[in-house]
Formats: sequence, C-alpha cells, structure tokens
Amino acid sequence: MTFLKALFGKKEKSIESYTDFWDWFQENEKKFYSVLKRQGNIKGVFFDKLSPKLNELKDGFWYLAGMYDENISELVITPDGVIKNIVFVEELVQAAPKIPNWKFTALKPAIDIENVRIDMAGYTFDSKNLSFYSIDHKDCPDEIDIVIAHSDFNERDESTIVNGTYIFLDNYLGELNSITTIDNLKVISKNRAEKELIPISKLQDFLVWREKEFIEKYKGLRHNTDDDNYSSLEATLENGLPLLAIVNSDMLNWDSKASHPWIAVVEVKYDGKNNNGLPSEKEYRLLNEIEDKIMSELKDFDGYINIGRQTADSLREIYFACIDFRKPSKVLYNIKNEYKSIIGIDFDIYKDKYWQSFNRFITD
Repeated sequence: MTFLKALFGKKEKSIESYTDFWDWFQENEKKFYSVLKRQGNIKGVFFDKLSPKLNELKDGFWYLAGMYDENISELVITPDGVIKNIVFVEELVQAAPKIPNWKFTALKPAIDIENVRIDMAGYTFDSKNLSFYSIDHKDCPDEIDIVIAHSDFNERDESTIVNGTYIFLDNYLGELNSITTIDNLKVISKNRAEKELIPISKLQDFLVWREKEFIEKYKGLRHNTDDDNYSSLEATLENGLPLLAIVNSDMLNWDSKASHPWIAVVEVKYDGKNNNGLPSEKEYRLLNEIEDKIMSELKDFDGYINIGRQTADSLREIYFACIDFRKPSKVLYNIKNEYKSIIGIDFDIYKDKYWQSFNRFITD
C-alpha cells in the first residue's frame, strides 16, 4: 500500500474556498519564494502551479509576481480590468494569512509617476511623452471624458499605443482607479489635440477632484420605485422574432441617473425555438422567480434599481442601475451558481453614468 501511495502520489484537495487556496499556497510558498528570489524557472515552478488552483476557485483571477524588495516576494492578484471580478480579488487577498517574506496585493497598486515607464514594441510610455485634457459635456456634466496625447503617436501602430497607454494608467493611477474613475478614454497624436495639453502628472489630482465633487453631489441619494410607472414595449427583431420589454418609464426620465452609475445586465438563456423565441409558461415562471430572487437581495432603497427586462430570441435580459459594483457582483455570481444546473445565467457590470445603453427604450 505504501508503494502504491508513493507511485501514484497523494491526491490534492480541490480548491473550493479562499481558505483552501491559502492552505495550498502555504504548503508550497517556500518553493515559490525560492524561485522568485533566484529568478529561476518561475513559470514552471510557480505560475504553472498557481494558475490552475486559482481557476479551481473561480475564473477571472490573474496575477503578477516578483521581488518587492531584497527579502520580500510580492504576489499581485488582478481582475485584469473586469469590473465584476474586482470584489473577489479583494476578498481573496483579504483572506490571505500572514506569511514571512511575502506580500499579497489586491489589484495593481499605484506607482509614483517618476518610476512609471512602459516600453512596448518600440514605444515608450512615461511622463515625458504623455499629456491629456478633459472634454466637458453640457448634457452629461458628470462624465469624465479624457483624451491622452502621445508624442510619438503613429496610426499604423494605434492598437499598440492604446494598449501601452492603458498599461501606463494602471501603473500610474493604480488599477482600481484606472478602471473606475475614467468614463471614456481616447488616445491621439499631439497635433490632433483640440484643447491645451496638460502634463499627465496632473491627471491623478484632476481625477481625485472630480470624484470628490461627484460623491458630494449625490451622497445619500436613493429612490423607492413602489409608485413608479412602467411601460410595455413590443418590437420585431431583424430575424422576424418578437421582442417584449417592460421598463420603468419614470426612472428612464430621472434627472439623477448619475447617482447610480453602474449598470448590471443579467442574461438568462432558455429554449424558445418552439415558441417563436419566447419562453414557455413554465420557463416564464422560472425567469420571474430568478428576477424576484435578485430583487430580494438588490433592493431599490439600498441603491439597486430594477430598470426593467427584455425578452426575445431565447434570451431574457434583466437590467439594474446600481450605486456600486461590489454587492451586485457577489449577488449575481451566487445566483448564477445556484441555478447553473437548471438554466444558463451570465451577467456583466459596466459604468454608464447617464444610462445611455437604455436610450433604445425611451419613446417620444
């Protein structure tokens, strides 16, 4: 029996919780530290072991690792720009135990701009060749629309320059601020600038000021939808199938939309091929059950407003406007897992301060 155990090895425990992951990490951390310290086969010894364990826990975890200083290794867990995964990255790192010679960081941290230099495909991204200005929108005054100019912008390599600029911002502003504070970003050449260019080193202070102004403007604003009016809409898709929608018409005309800038879209797939793309009576009941369950946890007076739903072509979409993205991320992820053996559910969360993605539901 001992020979067989040695031959086949001990079966590793599956990773089902943050505790499971960190227990596994602690069992292997000395090997990981050693390979980082001596710059050995980091991919084979560390990353190839780490990646599948993170995937067992949940998809959407990415990572960076290196020596923080001479004696401390750092593991940075990142959602790689995906908003709905931020809260899980933060929770995973918060659950990390204290391990000597290790530092664990949630999301890429901000770095002093004097130390930020990105070299990519022959281009450099630093404080010397990047500048910016902000575009003001009369109809959307809270929108933060930033234009960044690169001194060596070349249209032929536009995608490289845009990607390099985003990586620079992640490092300069920190990943969380880079993802959540800028609503729109465009990268151009200097000669296309339509306003006076400002040194990129001033961007962080500008964003802090705008965010503070925004928070003070909408602090504590909530809405109760009990007495709101709803509209039923019907349309026909390009493929000839019917589309049915019910939307909160009062909310679509609300003058404080920017107070709830995070849009959550829940997609529930059903089989409507034998019913003109619409759900059967049984499926309708299940779809309504799922929506009711979401609303029981994401309440309007807490800052999570159900804008409505759209049903067509074997897909129901449910829309929420939210004051934050962390709670909806957890609630919707849990509901997705709860129903995964019954029906397919997916969701996305994005920033849309003026709910422009709902303009199609506004009728004259």
